[in-house]
Amino acid sequence: MPEFSSNRERRLWLWALAVVVAIYATADLARTLADALRESGLLELTPTMFSAGMLLIGIMILVQGLRERSRGVEVGFALGVAAIAVLGFARGIAAAERSHLIEYAVLALIIHEALVERTAHGRRVPVPAVLAIALTTAVGVVDECIQFFLPSRTFDLFDIGFDLLASVLAVGSSVSIRWVRRLIGRWRHRT
Repeated sequence: MPEFSSNRERRLWLWALAVVVAIYATADLARTLADALRESGLLELTPTMFSAGMLLIGIMILVQGLRERSRGVEVGFALGVAAIAVLGFARGIAAAERSHLIEYAVLALIIHEALVERTAHGRRVPVPAVLAIALTTAVGVVDECIQFFLPSRTFDLFDIGFDLLASVLAVGSSVSIRWVRRLIGRWRHRT
């Protein structure tokens, strides 16, 4: 069992595990849900669910990027996990890559925050942003490998690219917001 630097880091890794389980759990369920939604006429809700998911990702990025050591960021992660649950039902429907953007952005943000928390408590983590992107993409590769063995799914390198893109956009946005915030803080401190 890894030694966590704080209770918060442990909770963040548990959130990340919950997200990974949610992603993997929907791998085979997606086609069945898509067929059921198509038959019931609810397939038209997919764009709305994607928009809601993207809104929640935006909130997560802002909360993570602008927070001041508050526990409120975990509320953002909870919203992100909720977005994954909603998007899990839309996965496998038209433009399934959209769900990858949501799922892997949430995962990347949680992993990045756990790594930042670890470094804040004196533990060595080389380039947390890059490591978060690499770990998130590795989860995506495993997801695609699982799908290779499912009769209703296929292995798709394009999906891995979407997973990488989602993690780069999410972590990059959060890191950029933090950087700008620090820059503004230094500027205000000098004046």
